[in-house]
Amino acid sequence: MRKAIYLAVMAAVCLFTSEGYGQLSRRSIKKNNRQLSTYRGDKFHFGKDKTYNAIGFSVNALNYYGDLAPKPNRFSTDISFTRPAFAVSYAHRFGPRYTLVGAFMYGTLSGSDTKSADEGDAENAFFRYQRNLSFRNRIKELSLIASFDLFENSSSYLSRVAWTPYAFVGVAVFHHNPQAQVPATQVDGITPFSNAGEWVNLRPLGTEGQNANLLPTDANAGIKSYNLIQPAIPFGVGVRFRVNTLVDIAAEFGFRYLFTDYIDDVSQSYVDLGVFGDNELAKAMSYRTFELPQYNPAVNPSILHAYTGRDNRQYMALPGYGEEFKNDVTSNIRGNKNDKDIYTVFTIRGTYIIGKSIHRAKFR
Repeated sequence: MRKAIYLAVMAAVCLFTSEGYGQLSRRSIKKNNRQLSTYRGDKFHFGKDKTYNAIGFSVNALNYYGDLAPKPNRFSTDISFTRPAFAVSYAHRFGPRYTLVGAFMYGTLSGSDTKSADEGDAENAFFRYQRNLSFRNRIKELSLIASFDLFENSSSYLSRVAWTPYAFVGVAVFHHNPQAQVPATQVDGITPFSNAGEWVNLRPLGTEGQNANLLPTDANAGIKSYNLIQPAIPFGVGVRFRVNTLVDIAAEFGFRYLFTDYIDDVSQSYVDLGVFGDNELAKAMSYRTFELPQYNPAVNPSILHAYTGRDNRQYMALPGYGEEFKNDVTSNIRGNKNDKDIYTVFTIRGTYIIGKSIHRAKFR
């Protein structure tokens, strides 16, 4: 009898405990569901966090393809003239693959015939070395670029892919102002310049006759001054890596397709030095072969061509340089107006996602 009572009591205890635990578990699940629904941590806002903003800073390397390249090749360049540039950017992420980036970049392009001429290429080195032109150009660029990721970011910014290649294209506008250093003497090879070695702006000098009254029969007839503010089309490829929750780093290589051939102040033909009148600096910046000792009229006049300029003064220049063409339009070529200039940008960029923070989950 006592054994039967004991078993009945134990059964009742187990039944009560099971029902109580079940009710407690159901209440706990409901409570946790309510807590999860009010969670304020970033991780659960998937839809919102697919779009986000980021600020960036870039260290860039600039180079250029143009008339002062080592060879008459659209993709010939001299890496020794690679120059640094810096940029700041603001990016907006639109979704799994697309980002729009606005940026401002400042840097310098430069080139030199005598330093870039390939001595192993007799024909090209010969022309470029004798031409002896050089320049620098400080670039200030504003761009708006769209990039497309190969690997998509499937959810929030917290779950960005570890790395992804991407391609980009956009629009840009830039300010440029080609300059060169004043030579030691005027084109006579004797009269010194008081400001020798100083960097001066080339556009106001009209080195290809932009400011002169050229004849209709001149090779550069109708030439006009170039604009210092120009459009460009940036395009290229890159790869981006996730460093941590809020920081990315990217490396990219891009081209700037330009609509000007005057990044280096060189495009068309030489002009008669007499069209510059009394502007001795314009003459010296237009025709710089005289700076080379072997072609200096004060040192070696026997190999030079003497002619009377339109100002009725006598000039001496290396045949094929420094005067209006005589026989055909292929004579006295200074540059190639049929190919626009290009500059390239190699970029290392760090970005920081803004407006986001990582913290522990907080439940109400």
